[in-house]
Amino acid sequence: MDKINLPVAKPFLKWAGGKTQLLNQFINYFPMELKNGALKNYYEPFLGSGAVFFFISQNYPIKKAYLSDVNEDLVLTFSVVQQNVFELIDELTSLKNKYIKKDDFERERFFYKIREAYNSEKFKPGFKKYNTDWIPRAAKLIFLNKTCFNGLFRLNRKGEFNVPFGRYINPRILDQENLINVNRVLQIAEIFLTDFENIKTKIKDDFFIYFDPPYRPISLTSNFTSYSKYDFTESDQKRLARFYSELGINGNKLMLSNSDPKNENPSDYFFEKLYNKFNIIKVQANRMINCNGDKRGKINELLILNY
Repeated sequence: MDKINLPVAKPFLKWAGGKTQLLNQFINYFPMELKNGALKNYYEPFLGSGAVFFFISQNYPIKKAYLSDVNEDLVLTFSVVQQNVFELIDELTSLKNKYIKKDDFERERFFYKIREAYNSEKFKPGFKKYNTDWIPRAAKLIFLNKTCFNGLFRLNRKGEFNVPFGRYINPRILDQENLINVNRVLQIAEIFLTDFENIKTKIKDDFFIYFDPPYRPISLTSNFTSYSKYDFTESDQKRLARFYSELGINGNKLMLSNSDPKNENPSDYFFEKLYNKFNIIKVQANRMINCNGDKRGKINELLILNY
């Protein structure tokens, strides 16, 4: 195992499928060219919490990062942290101060008031071009993420945030030091809203590309692919596999995470068939999102490598 530094900047959002818990396993499979500085560029087209980006940018000598997602509010919030972190801190300070002085009943009412305001703002235009109106919306998203049930981000078919209130005694609504550190790390990044297939316009050579798509459900009860208003279907998984096969040129190194269907069905060879030309490795993760407590615990996930 490589000797690693503990990142100063860490994910500032809770996110379904976040990879912080897997980093100590991932370092054994990162390409040598990343470690020795031959790969100067990093791309993460399913950004999520950004855990892998934060780790790589603080442990390996990359010069430029490209971060994208189809989730408008995720891209918006990362952009605000990058460009207006102190104004964001002011907004979060105001929300935190209003929240902590309330009793439990009033906190719940305040949460739903913020959630309603957040959902009503989604109809406003302006996702395409950065502007300072994004700052209070980013603050609302972070607030909701820290005070909602289980720290989930989930949207209904209308694109509305619908996670209920979480009854936490002392939620960390504002982590000022980490937000400032994240702002510094994000200075090497371009952040934009796009489908994963559009990333090829940015890629030339000497890239390390990490794909962390919404996972293929391993059972009928484990479907959690609607982290944006767009579902990530089995057809999208196949589209991603075709795209992955096209990208490994000019010295680019590719890593992709997904679920291991053999956790539930030993005869399910979905990914072995899709990625039969590549190196498939199993890593162990903790299953965190399941309504049945008995089904939480260690579970296999897949790493797919083109090297």
